[in-house]
Amino acid sequence: MKPLFITGGRVVDPARNFDDSADILIREGVVEKLEKELKQPPEAEVIDAAGLVVTPGLIDIHVHLRDPGQEYKEDILSGTRAAAAGGFTALAAMANTDPAGDDPSMIRYIYERAANAAAKVYPLGALTKGLEGKEMAELGRMKSAGAVGFSDDGRPVVDGTIMRNALQYACGIDAPVIAHEEDSYLFAGGVMHEGSVSSVLGLKGIPSAAEEAMMARDLLILKLTGGSLHLAHVSTAGSVELVRNAKAEGLQLTAEVTPHHLLLTDRLVKNSGYNTNTKVNPPLRTEYDRQALWAGLLDGTIDAIASDHAPHHPDDKDVEYDFAPFGIAGLETTLPLMLDEVASGRIKKFTLPLLVEKLTSAPARILDLPGGTLAPGSPADLTIIDLNREFIVNPETWYSKSRNTPFAGKRLTGAPVYTIVGGRITMKEGVVTENEKGA
Repeated sequence: MKPLFITGGRVVDPARNFDDSADILIREGVVEKLEKELKQPPEAEVIDAAGLVVTPGLIDIHVHLRDPGQEYKEDILSGTRAAAAGGFTALAAMANTDPAGDDPSMIRYIYERAANAAAKVYPLGALTKGLEGKEMAELGRMKSAGAVGFSDDGRPVVDGTIMRNALQYACGIDAPVIAHEEDSYLFAGGVMHEGSVSSVLGLKGIPSAAEEAMMARDLLILKLTGGSLHLAHVSTAGSVELVRNAKAEGLQLTAEVTPHHLLLTDRLVKNSGYNTNTKVNPPLRTEYDRQALWAGLLDGTIDAIASDHAPHHPDDKDVEYDFAPFGIAGLETTLPLMLDEVASGRIKKFTLPLLVEKLTSAPARILDLPGGTLAPGSPADLTIIDLNREFIVNPETWYSKSRNTPFAGKRLTGAPVYTIVGGRITMKEGVVTENEKGA
């Protein structure tokens, strides 16, 4: 592999509190040097990053790849291509596949399938066998096989004793538990947020309490057991306050938020004419909740931004609202959506360095993943961004097999132009390539 020399860009590395112009030399898949006015090796491939922003490779810690079992929706190849197209160099894959990722062979399968893909894939193991919530899965063996954490995401762990045992055991093997906070009885077949809009539309609602009640329970169990808990897709003002208070008590707790919960509300279900691409779990909430999520992101209560990429075949979404599956595809829109917020200035204090932190060093810290920084010696995973590039959300051009987004047609400012994984370019100007060995 030729050395790679990136010159003239603005380098933003929140992990090192670095934001300045600099050159980067990459050799043998690692960052060798990051300095001002580095000497260019004559044999190096050169990227002129003048006018661009160079960041550590983006990491998405909440992705559903549907592989194995539902490859017609997405597979590891299409999902990693979508990740690279969206500027992501790494992602964590949820275990709600068919069969579920609940044993070491499934963890090894993910690594083998992704070995030469356009982005790195880190598998999460199922918390319970078959995602059924009845018996804890073999966490230790999966951790030895390479699982970076454990979650039944898509389903809650209803049995408090199982959650207690899982937190205690995961603590012993130094692994985080990721919770999908949902009281199934309060959820009770709802399809959107419970409130005035659901009442007008005649759709069964999902109350905020369905998330908050289960979260409160799990925070009490975390206090009892210790361990490390990560909260997926926080969506309500009450949840933000629960997280804020728990962190103030010193609990080892992290949380994420999605772009769609930051940007959209339940009113879009009505305004879009029951567009099923607005159907997501947890549901789009109220403007009050949306503002609370931004406040939590800005003050550090919420640690990371994650896509919760949930791809579905178009036919699955082309049904009545009640019968459509939950989920929004987000790998190819997360960064442009968030860059547009930075460019617009609509959210004061939402700066580019803060955005980069929420997509790099914070997710790396949450799951203890390699990367998240451009410090010499770190993996040569980088994202190069054009802050001024117009980006139009066009699902028909996606690398993902899915098309389910409520943002179709939206014009945004800012987009990734290079994705670099292990020192090799996997996306350039929107075109994705895999390793020469194939994916």
